[in-house]
This record gives sequence, structure tokens and C-alpha cells, in this order.
Amino acid sequence: MGKISCGCFTDLFSKNSHRKHDEGPRRANMENTQKSNAVEISENVNATATSSSATSPINIVKNHDFSQGLHSWHPNCCESFVVSADANAIESDGYYAVVTNRRECWQGLEQDITDRVFPGSIYSVSACVGVSGHVQWPSDVLATLKLEYPDSATSYLFIGKTAVSEKRWEILEGNFSLSTTPKRVVFYLEGPSPGIDLLIKSVVISCSSNPSGCGGPSTRRVSAGDENIILNPTFDDGLNNWAGRGCKLIVHESMADGKIVPMAGKYFAHATERTQTWNGIQQEITGRVQRKLAYEVSAVVRIYGSNVSNSDLRITLWTQTSNSREQYIGVAYVQATDKDWTQLQGKFLLNNSPSKVVIYIEGPPAGTDILVNSLIVKHAEKTPPSPAPVIDNTAFGVNIIENSNLSDGNNGWFSLGNCTLNVKDGSPRILPPVARDTLGAQVPLSGKYILAANRTQNWMGPAQMITDKIKLFLTYQVSAWVKIGSTPSGPQNVNVALGVDNQWVNGGQVEVSDDRWHEISGSFRIEKQPSKVMVYIQGPAPGVDLMIGGLQVFAVDRDARFRHLRRQTDKIRKRDVVLKFSGSESSTLPGSAVIVKQMQNSFPIGSCISRTNIDNEDFVDFFTKNFNWAVFGNELKWYWTEAQRGNFNYRDADEMLDLCKAHNIEARGHCIFWEVESTVQSWVRSLSNADLLVAVQNRLSGLLSRYKGKFRHYDVNNEMLHGSFYQDRLGKDIHSNMFKTANQLDPSATLFMNDYHVEDGCDPKSCPEKYIEQILDLQEQGAPVGGIGIQGHSDSPVGPIVCNALDKLGILGLPIWFTELDVSSENEHIRADDLEVMLREAYAHAAVEGVMLWGFWELFMSRENSHLVNAEGDINEAGKRLLDLKKEWLSHAHGHIDEQGEFKFRGYHGSYDIHIVTGKKKITKSILVDKDDSPLVISIDL
Repeated sequence: MGKISCGCFTDLFSKNSHRKHDEGPRRANMENTQKSNAVEISENVNATATSSSATSPINIVKNHDFSQGLHSWHPNCCESFVVSADANAIESDGYYAVVTNRRECWQGLEQDITDRVFPGSIYSVSACVGVSGHVQWPSDVLATLKLEYPDSATSYLFIGKTAVSEKRWEILEGNFSLSTTPKRVVFYLEGPSPGIDLLIKSVVISCSSNPSGCGGPSTRRVSAGDENIILNPTFDDGLNNWAGRGCKLIVHESMADGKIVPMAGKYFAHATERTQTWNGIQQEITGRVQRKLAYEVSAVVRIYGSNVSNSDLRITLWTQTSNSREQYIGVAYVQATDKDWTQLQGKFLLNNSPSKVVIYIEGPPAGTDILVNSLIVKHAEKTPPSPAPVIDNTAFGVNIIENSNLSDGNNGWFSLGNCTLNVKDGSPRILPPVARDTLGAQVPLSGKYILAANRTQNWMGPAQMITDKIKLFLTYQVSAWVKIGSTPSGPQNVNVALGVDNQWVNGGQVEVSDDRWHEISGSFRIEKQPSKVMVYIQGPAPGVDLMIGGLQVFAVDRDARFRHLRRQTDKIRKRDVVLKFSGSESSTLPGSAVIVKQMQNSFPIGSCISRTNIDNEDFVDFFTKNFNWAVFGNELKWYWTEAQRGNFNYRDADEMLDLCKAHNIEARGHCIFWEVESTVQSWVRSLSNADLLVAVQNRLSGLLSRYKGKFRHYDVNNEMLHGSFYQDRLGKDIHSNMFKTANQLDPSATLFMNDYHVEDGCDPKSCPEKYIEQILDLQEQGAPVGGIGIQGHSDSPVGPIVCNALDKLGILGLPIWFTELDVSSENEHIRADDLEVMLREAYAHAAVEGVMLWGFWELFMSRENSHLVNAEGDINEAGKRLLDLKKEWLSHAHGHIDEQGEFKFRGYHGSYDIHIVTGKKKITKSILVDKDDSPLVISIDL
């Protein structure tokens, strides 16, 4: 059968890659609730069967009690025979089958039921089973379906299991349903360890959704995703097919004296008596969802209860594989109210074939009820490709701010709020450096600035309407000189902001702590037609004067920047190569053809992956073909490897490392600690300071000793510019101690800093200057900081702004990596342009030694509209751009050996195949072009 499973079921918890919060305590409660809910579901099915028909359900299993020997049954790679009840010591009547000579736990007894099951129907399974042999403890017996589809891989659907002791019969029960019509459906029983005989007394499979018989001419066969896979989606059949997830369910036509009525239809469900946030309403959809298909989910929901007027509601998918690996997948999220119904929408995809799948609605605090009017789960329609934006008459580099130099007083400007605006002299007369990098030589500034005084709110300042000057899809760079008046309140943030139809858009921020002029730079882009766009300067505390001079807002010419970057890339990523040929027939070599083909660029370009991704062979294929480094999204983080104290999960990381090793892919270790308190699991937060210090040491020794030499990099403590949990609890020295201890435990690993918004000018907390200050402070304490990680979650990136940050960080002499790069735009072409900006800036900068994408596959990325490949494997424009750049960064050359027996070319660093065609033969040699400023001379003996 080729299926490998085993009777050993470990309780392994696996969280969804999008979810970053502590699930440990919740999981334990869920497990208990799932047991009780399983009974509820079973009771609902039985009740339905009883009420639907007075006749007994029809058993679709042939020779179900072995009264006809093994007729219709077949042993799977083992032996079987039928005995009468009195022929064995186990108490029974009638006959039963003995399955023996089992060398694998998946070997058992099977029956083909292809022509007796139909999509859309729910089937109940009940089997009487036993075991015999050297049974020291109860053995698991499983019921499984083997599903064969034309032109696709065989899948296995877990139905149910039971633990069986020797000399006892047990009842194995479960349910299944098919969403499509397989080519072949085989039911079989399996499970005990090799050497243990499996005993089967009887098997009953009946159609519980229609006990008198399923299928036949009137049964419509469902193709993949053409219908809602949720049964009884609008509660017209009461609570049939639904169950409470740790709470009570009721169906209503109205509530609250008629104030709450369905948004559509006649009924809605009410989940009440909730004592945990994960309590809610659920439906098992096992067998009705297919792997590698994207599903769109839509629910109509609201909340009800005292003292809570709004709360988050979530749709979550819980899956369990045949080896009991669990996963929670966040599908959708919305802020719901008690005033009206709202839509809850999302998408999901299963990479593997779980044995059990449950969809449920959860979220509000205990005591708040959930109301559900409907739930729809359908195969998602593919989003059509984005049209390429057409932008006519673009004036790149032209400032769209009216009267920017203030030669006409403050004409064109107005005060936002009741502050006063006056024009003064004394601001810098040259453009800020980052603007000069983009615009080049410009007419000097006037030296005039606007003084905004009498500010009573931090949002007050000078403003200007630019609605008719903005073009959609263009990236605009923002640049200005800013200064503040004296203040006793300490450093102040100054922000150039956009009001786009009353939505705030960040155009750049800077922290000002003295009376000097400071450069502010940023960018923005608008992709949907606005009715009003206003630019304004804001930020300092009320009462603090704000000064701004030389404000520039202009469209960026990316193609011009790319031309510059190509020249820069040629200087730092290529090397001159001289091939010197020799051999016994060296006199005949001149004129021989030489073909140079680069096989791989050595510059690291990697991606984030998750454990569930590697179950999808299409994902693995794209990943292994196009990336040479990996980083794990969650699977190495402390809240994942030790969600509950002392309960370790390294299995996921181990399996991902195995994949990387098999494909010669290097891995980064992300991350040992995470300094932001909200990401620290609750059991760690609850420790005393003394116990916390012990836990930190145990985390370091446990992780780095286990994986010594296996991760090339470690992000030691993530986002220390944005959090201070460990420092607040354990003192300032804890950061340097983490680096020192990690280095002692694994000296081979380069230890990185890692933070976000370092490169885009939009976050004063993590500007390059503060990052440099933090790194230098750690180095002064003896911390072996070996690398600088820039996450690179970028929006509307502008090359000179990114390059300026890299230049500043480069003074430290440490390797810089983009560690979590992604860009986001609904339009695939704009997304592709943004990705090209970031990749070209990285590749053209000498201090950058690698780039890691923070994923590439739809539904498995932390930001929407950032994927390069859609959920079902189609490469979009952004993905194509990545492949085009990788192709561009491979060197090829051809020509002939000259009279000196040499062939010269200039190529990117990496591995090459050299093909030499002489008059008599064709020879291939492999060479490596490494990084160096001097020409590489390679002698090749033919």
C-alpha cells in the first residue's frame, strides 16, 4: 500500500505560522473539550439517524460479519483467515477474522467500497475489533480510507481509532464524508504494532445522513469546491451537524424581545455559557476539504452579552493528522459588535491530508455570547492577474508642494487646528542628503521656514491640499528640514503625514532632541482613487513650536535608480576571471571554443518556511529550486519549542532541518529570545526574576547544545529596539550575557541583532542611529555581535532612503542581512517593482551579505498582498520578477581561446561550468568565482 504510519501516537502541538501568541494553556483545555465534543457530534448523528427514518441504516460493507469467510475482504501485505468463536480463547459468538504475520503497523484487512459511497453524504463506521499476541499494554486499532484520484497523489483519510487490550473486544467508531468522487475508495483496519495479530469481528458502515441508503441516480456528485461544504449552514435543520466547543448551543428565530433577528434566513445559532475565549460553535468538515486547494470562508456574526459592546471574533481551523500532530490555523478575524451583524471573511489551505478537520468560531472573552447567522466554506475562485498600471505624463523629481521655498509668504499653506503660521529665515539652504541622492544637483533652498506656534494638540501644524497633484501607483519621496522649539518634555517625534480621505498615512518620522535642524525622509503611495489628500506636519507635544523648511514631495524614477544600481552591482558582485589553458596539445588550443555558464550565484537569497509548508510538494519544489537559505517562521521560537514549561517540541524544527540538509540549504536560527513582552509565553512571564534567569540559561543551553553547528546564524534577541521584557526583569546586562553564552555554546554561529523599520524612515524607535548606538553599547559590554539584521517589511520603498540606512550601518563593519523581507501591494506589478527595489539595493551594497524573504506562498505570510506564488501554486508578477532577477544575476560568456592560451570574462560570484570544444573533443570543468577585488586566474589542464 505504500502508506507508512504507526501505532505510536505522540501528543505534539503545532501552531499556525501566522499565530504568534501563547497557546499552551488553551491547548490543554481544548483537548478536554474535544473529547466531550466528539461525544456531542456522535449523539447528534445518532439522533439524526433516528429521526430521519424508522428503518435500520443500510450497511454498505459486504460480508460484514465474516460469515462467508474472507469473501470481499483482502489482507494488505500480510495474511488472514476466519475462525469460529469457539476456536480461540477470546470470548465471542459467530465468526471473526484474524490478520497475522504483520510486519508493519499499517498492514491489516481492507475492502473496496468505491461503488457504495457518494460525495456529500456522512457515513458512520462501527467496528468490533480485538488484538492477540505479545500485548503488554493496550494497542491502537485504526479505521482508515485510502482515496485514489486520477492524476494526483493517493491520500489517506483517518476515520477513528480505539485502544484494545488482549482478550477483549472493543468498538471502534468514527465518521467520514467525501467532498469529491475518488477513482477508488478502500476501507481498511490497521494499527497494532508489528507482530501483534489484529482481530475483526464485524464492520458496519452506514449512511447517517440518509439511513435508508445513500447515492443512487438522485445523488449529485460534487466537484471540487462548487458548493458550500458546510452542512446545514443557516441552521434550517436546527443544530444538526453542529456542536458547541466547550459551551451550550441554541437556535433562535429572534432574541432580546425581537430586537435581534437574522440578517438573512429564519434562524441563527447562539453559543452561550462560554467560560474560555476558545469556546464557540464548530463543525467537523473531515473528508469535505481537499489538500492544496484554497477555500474562502464567510460568516455572518455578532456578539451578545452584558458589559461588552465590541470584541474580536475569529474563525479557526483545527486539524489532526493520523499521528496526532495538531495544528491551529487562523482563518479570519473581525471586530464584532452587539449592535448589528457583520461579515467575517478569510481563506485557508491545507498542505497535508489531516485525519480530522474542525472549523470553529471563537474569540470574545468568557461570558460574552457568539451569534452566528450563517457559515459558508467554498473553493476560492482564483483572483485574476492585476492589470499593469498606466501612468501618463509622469514628472519624476518635480516637487508637488506649492510655494515650498516660501518666497510668497505662506501662500498655499494653512494651519491644521488653531495654531499660528509665520514665515522666518534661518533654515538650511541645501536639500537634505537623502533628497540630494535622488534628485542630484538642485537650486539651493531659500533658507525660509514655517514656524507653527501656539499649538494646543500634537496634530497641529502647517498643511497643504495636494489632491489634484497625486497620481495613483506612483511612489513619492518625502524630504524636509525640521526643528522644534525648547521643551522640558524630552525628545519629540516629528511626522510628515498624509490625510487620505480621513485615513492617516505615514510619510516619514524623525525624533528631535535638541535645537538643531534634522532631516526627515519617508515615502508613500496611493493605490485607490481618493477624494481628498492633505499633507501636514505634526508630532511634538502641545506647546512645543514646530519649524519646517524645504518640504519636498516628488515622484521617484525607479528605472533611473535601477540603471545606477546595475553599474554598482557590476563593481561589487562581479570579478574578472582569466582562464589559462594548457595540455599536451597546447599548440592547437588557440581558436577553440569556450562556453561559460554560471550554475549558481553564491549570494544568499533565502526564504522563511513553516513546518506545514513542507507537506506540500509544490511548495517544496519552488523553495528548493529558487532559494539557498532558509529561516523558520515560528518553529525555533521559545513559545513554540516550549509552549508549556518542561514540554519540549523540537520535532518540527528537526524535520525542517532534515529538508534543508537534503537539499544543501543553509539555515538561520530565528530566534533564541524575543524581547517584546506580548510574544513571551505566559508561563515565562509568571516566573520570579530568579526563576526567569534560570529559565533563560536553560533555554540557551537546551537550544544551542541540541543544534550546535546546524544553524549558521542566530537572531539572539529579537526586536530589542521595540521591547524590553528581559532587560526590565533581569537588568541591562542580560542582553550581553545572552550573546556571550550563545557564543560559548556554539562558537561556529554568527550572532545577529534583528529589528524592523530600520531602513524606511518611518519609525524613530529604530532609526539607523539608534540601532548603531545599541550595537556599540553591546560590544562595549563584550557581546560578540557578529551581524546586523534588518527585517525589511517595507511599503513603497525608495532606493536612496534604503541605501542611506545601509551606508550608516555599514560603518560598523559588520555583515548586514535583510532577514525578513517582504513588500505589500494589491497590484502584482507594483509589488514586483517594490520587491525589485529592495533586492537591487541589497545586492548593490557592499555591506549586505544576504537576503531572506519572509515567505513567498499565499496564506502563509504575515502580511496580505505580499505573496509571490498564489495558494494553489501560480506564480504572479512579483514571483516572476524574482526569477528574472535571479536569471539576470547569472553570468554567461562565450568566445575562443586566444593566442596566449587564455580566455577572459567578468562574472558574478558563484559556481560555473566551463565547456571547452577543441577539434577532437568537448571538455567540461567546474570552477568557483569567489569575492575579491583582484582578477582570478585559474589554470585548466586539458
